[in-house]
Amino acid sequence: MNETGRPHAEPLSNPRADRVRKVAQLAGRPARLKRREFLAEGPQAVREALTLHQQRLADGRDGVVLEVYASEDCLDRHPELETLAEGTRAFLATDEVLAAMADTVTPQGILAVCRFLDVELADVLDAEPRLLAVLCEVRDPGNAGTVLRAADAAGADAVILSSSSVDIYNPKAVRSTAGSIFHLPVVLGADIAETVAACTARGIGVLAADGYGQLNLDRLQDESAARRLGGADTGSDYDLAHPTAWLFGNEAQGLSEEQLALAGHRVAVPVYGAAESLNLGTAATVCLYASARSQRAAG
Repeated sequence: MNETGRPHAEPLSNPRADRVRKVAQLAGRPARLKRREFLAEGPQAVREALTLHQQRLADGRDGVVLEVYASEDCLDRHPELETLAEGTRAFLATDEVLAAMADTVTPQGILAVCRFLDVELADVLDAEPRLLAVLCEVRDPGNAGTVLRAADAAGADAVILSSSSVDIYNPKAVRSTAGSIFHLPVVLGADIAETVAACTARGIGVLAADGYGQLNLDRLQDESAARRLGGADTGSDYDLAHPTAWLFGNEAQGLSEEQLALAGHRVAVPVYGAAESLNLGTAATVCLYASARSQRAAG
């Protein structure tokens, strides 16, 4: 400790040191899978990782964060991170070392090595979820991270990724979640047919986000609101207040015919302007919020 109480009076300064190379390897999937560890980069992600870490320790569970590396300048700008990192293996590091460790071109002065967080589908379903986002063959890490962030913001209970979807621990995906990866459960490697069957068995409705769907999302929202206000049966094909799992498809091809056939209903987000369609992240946000609003209004 130095006079400020910070670990390692002399920051790590050799960007070619074994420790630095070992951390940098986590930018690659083989090292992540072998060690079941990933990188969280930047103050926001590290703050959420450390917050979860301390919560788990307080609950008597294993922590999330294995190591933290930060520059003095970053800790001066974000002193709360230093407090949150107490009790972890924390190291000061120069900007050169952080650049060698990080996946980004311009590191933000701090990163953490974290344990994998994914859980089993059965654990998610046993918690009686009301809103799930299921990613089917989503290949772009930025899109996957954006949907996870949207699901977190909408109050969803979990995000489920198919076996053919991107690795959510990809550094770009983690950055795109803006810390949300530390807020809600994530299931990886799911078989979509088995996931839909398991949801259906638990009474969870399955909706497919499909630009050509016969059901209109605006209409479903209007009918949900009318049902709450008047209490009358509006004859709607689906009640958005019902526990729901949304299926979201590949960025380019959308959901396959086989995947669409698994859903109870195909729902289209209406496009009122000249745009051909919405991108994955935007469509997922609109759908998840529509369900969240209806569910919360229904109490």
